[in-house]
Amino acid sequence: MEVEDVLGPDGLLARAIEGFSQRPQQLAMAQAVGETLSEGNVLVAEAGTGTGKTFAYLVPALLSGQKVIISTGTRNLQDQLYLRDLPRLRDAMASSAQVALLKGRANYLCIHRMENALLDTRGHGRERLRWLLRVRDWAGLTKRGDIAELSDVPEDANIWPLVTSSSDNCLGQDCPAWSKCHLVEARRRAQEADIVVVNHHLLCADFALKEEGFGELLPGADAFVIDEAHQLPEIASNFFGSSVSTRQLVELSRDTLTEYHREAGDFPELPEQLDRVAKAARDLRLSFGQAMRRGAWAEIEQKDEIREALVECRAQLGRLADDLEAIEGRGKGLDACHARCVALSATLGRMVEPESGSEDIRWFETHPQSLRLNSTPLDIADVFQFQMQRHPAAWVFTSATLAVGESFDHFRRQLGLDAAATKKWESPFDYAAQALWFVPHGMPPPNDPAYTRAVVDLVRPILGASAGRAFLLFTSHRALREAADLLEGDIDLPVLVQGSAPKAELLTRFVDAGNAVLLGTASFWEGVDVRGDALSLVLIDKLPFASPGDPVLQARLDAIKRHGGNPFMQHQVPQAAIALKQGAGRLIRDASDRGVLVICDPRLLKKGYGRTFLDAMPAFARTRELDQVLAFFE
Repeated sequence: MEVEDVLGPDGLLARAIEGFSQRPQQLAMAQAVGETLSEGNVLVAEAGTGTGKTFAYLVPALLSGQKVIISTGTRNLQDQLYLRDLPRLRDAMASSAQVALLKGRANYLCIHRMENALLDTRGHGRERLRWLLRVRDWAGLTKRGDIAELSDVPEDANIWPLVTSSSDNCLGQDCPAWSKCHLVEARRRAQEADIVVVNHHLLCADFALKEEGFGELLPGADAFVIDEAHQLPEIASNFFGSSVSTRQLVELSRDTLTEYHREAGDFPELPEQLDRVAKAARDLRLSFGQAMRRGAWAEIEQKDEIREALVECRAQLGRLADDLEAIEGRGKGLDACHARCVALSATLGRMVEPESGSEDIRWFETHPQSLRLNSTPLDIADVFQFQMQRHPAAWVFTSATLAVGESFDHFRRQLGLDAAATKKWESPFDYAAQALWFVPHGMPPPNDPAYTRAVVDLVRPILGASAGRAFLLFTSHRALREAADLLEGDIDLPVLVQGSAPKAELLTRFVDAGNAVLLGTASFWEGVDVRGDALSLVLIDKLPFASPGDPVLQARLDAIKRHGGNPFMQHQVPQAAIALKQGAGRLIRDASDRGVLVICDPRLLKKGYGRTFLDAMPAFARTRELDQVLAFFE
């Protein structure tokens, strides 16, 4: 069977799936992917919105007879592929290919840790105890142990760290519940399957673990298909570095205390030392102040209070390691905690006192209750290429946003894909008829204190004409909050604000309302698919340049400058152009969708680099006149 037999005008899908329409772009992409898989090559492919790229890589993967790992950007996309797209295709194609879903270990119930949490409930508040009992009841029913099944427990519920495992606290084959482990069973299914659906975090975690010699999480494969590939460089850079968090130290203390009560109980000095480790971790977090931010390592070196807190943390970890060594052999749980303690201490030591000549970027990020210290590679291209060479397989990287204009240079440079073939298929949508792109006259400069007010003043009459049905997307939380304050109570439309409820709930309320205005930042710029009349207006306040204060970005820009390059044009502009294309892509999701895109930033037309953004965008009809926008909605 060839891809034409499945995706062609008289193919299997046209006969089996109601509403399926044959698209030349989809068929051409499927043929290119099939050729790449059969020849073991590397392909970088951009497929515009509406191309049907998911089927364009799934069909050749199912036909190939090969073991194919498909990696997506998020767990939601994983579930969509595994629960909806692949079953439909297998049925239509009468395919016998075995399919498996594999998520990271934090997505699976850990029976041993749940039993530990039930053993001593004194430290649980009322809500956490209620969740724990709900998890216990579900644990007796579930076959796969995927916590996504338990939809009535919130994703951010504080029970999950207590009933799932991490690479730090997993006991491996020493676990008393090993024979019933849901993660082990999920990996076994993945080993036996022909098509395995994973996400980028798991893929990169597997690469990073193999780099450290811990063996494979993912089964060996003949081919890798990376969807939403534009997200991969950022995710990979995090996994190829190292990090230590105060949360890890607090969890180590808590887990060690549980194992102490199970396996020892006659070494009273240990609980006291565990308290000192947890206190040192909390004091270290407090030394950074209350604000949530990312900062450069230089700030740590300049503040005595932080340096002293770091010294204390290392000292208390060292003493805990000595105490655990003194009772080595008393139990497998305590021995595992000792190994965790030694590993965390070593990582923290390398972070504080890096090897001379290291080009890694050291930085920190603070959260409400925790602090994370990070070391990130300056450039991951060589590291990623090394991993690809260790996997002699076909590789396909695809997304709706990989090219800047016609050039794939920016994406290929990030992952070292210089020799990869590139192909691009435009969207089949009639953008010129379906969408109008409005760049207004007279907007102040984006750094003007009155800029956000001007954005809100601009959008009010447009919201009246569109009857709401709008996404207002902002490049900063500060601008989002200001716009929300200006709009709430000022317009006779439902206003939904990011952060006021979970993202999925906000999207449901937006669609159900039919006339809502949703204000969001980065998390609503991609991966959000609202089709039909519910969304007819997308406004973007500014060109989405990354914050120049970000320590990782600043270090990479400095490196480009040292090598004689232009960091703004080589990195910042193409990165922002891809992000803008993602945001604009929220508007037209179907052949029958219609709407207006508003980009308020005057730099788009006044700066020389604006041409890069213009060339990257879909071929919408364009106007600078508000009257034409209002007429479009009429």
